[in-house]
Amino acid sequence: MSNFHDHQQPQAETTNERARCEWDFNLRTTVSSSSSPNATVSDSIGVIEFDPSDSVFATGGIARKIRIYNIKSVLVDHPVVAVLDHSKVCDYYICTPAKLSSLKWKPGTSGRVLGSGDYDGVVMEYDLEKKVPIFERDEHGGRRVWSVDYSKGDPVLGASGSDDGTMQMWDPRCDGGKCVSTVQPSASRSAVCCVEFHPFGSSLVAAGCADKKAYAYDVRKMVDPVLVFDGHGKTVTYIRFLDVDTLVTAGTDGCLKLWNVNDSRVIRTYKGHVNNRNFVGLSVWRHGGLLGCGSETNQVFVYDVRWGKPVWVHDFEPVAAAGSERGFVSSVCWRRVSEDECTLVAGGSDGLLHVFVGKKKPLSAQ
Repeated sequence: MSNFHDHQQPQAETTNERARCEWDFNLRTTVSSSSSPNATVSDSIGVIEFDPSDSVFATGGIARKIRIYNIKSVLVDHPVVAVLDHSKVCDYYICTPAKLSSLKWKPGTSGRVLGSGDYDGVVMEYDLEKKVPIFERDEHGGRRVWSVDYSKGDPVLGASGSDDGTMQMWDPRCDGGKCVSTVQPSASRSAVCCVEFHPFGSSLVAAGCADKKAYAYDVRKMVDPVLVFDGHGKTVTYIRFLDVDTLVTAGTDGCLKLWNVNDSRVIRTYKGHVNNRNFVGLSVWRHGGLLGCGSETNQVFVYDVRWGKPVWVHDFEPVAAAGSERGFVSSVCWRRVSEDECTLVAGGSDGLLHVFVGKKKPLSAQ
């Protein structure tokens, strides 16, 4: 499997080389709700996830709905930016019992099963063909589950991070999800806001916490963390492995950080977006070496992992009613199309979806 680490390992940032964008990004489609033209918090999109085939994506958030979209329905051939309605381009939706904070496609199910974490502290799995829940795990004492992930090995394990201060690892083959391990990364029992298994064959699982730190554990011996990533000034909201040796974290200190997994050293800090209190999304495109995130300025930001400054920024259209609080970009997700083309889907706190197409510039134009 090709990944960013194979061909360009990040080096120390130089002071004389300016960040440059090697991609042309263009807004292709905007998806909104005609039934609610004004922004409302009930529409907020908290998570966007593409399925393993990169042909379907799911969204979840405050609306208590999992919406499923086919990318072909959203990326229509149109001479100008297409303005579509959720009700017309959404293939179908599944109503959920609580507000959703996390979605993750379950490995080995050919895109049929989607896991979720919700505000009531429950992890659920849904059979998308039958459109019904098939698994429920309620082991976080009713405290919000911020993040859910699955391991890539066999057997598949699940992990969830919660406001109760724990990361729990469980076996989804067992009714109710038999607990394999529970860890409390922070001595102060700070909330666990994000979890992710190492996707490249390592035995690591990582968690980011409200105590400003991220932790990595060896799943074979979940006692003490084997790595501590200490460098953020506020809550660590997202954690994503970029390749075998590096991971990226996001924090409400307005920074993204790239870390060396072997010695927990900071390689680079990325600044430009505004993030003081909300979850604004983080997605890594491993093949292209690009990071995407939102901002409380209602903008989408793209960083090239080689430079600490953004290489591309795009404003969401202001759709908030007069006098209301300005919205923010609350979720992002990359999709690889080819070596030289990608898709970036971004969702807002107002329920708006923007779909961008990125194409590699010719070498003469870079």
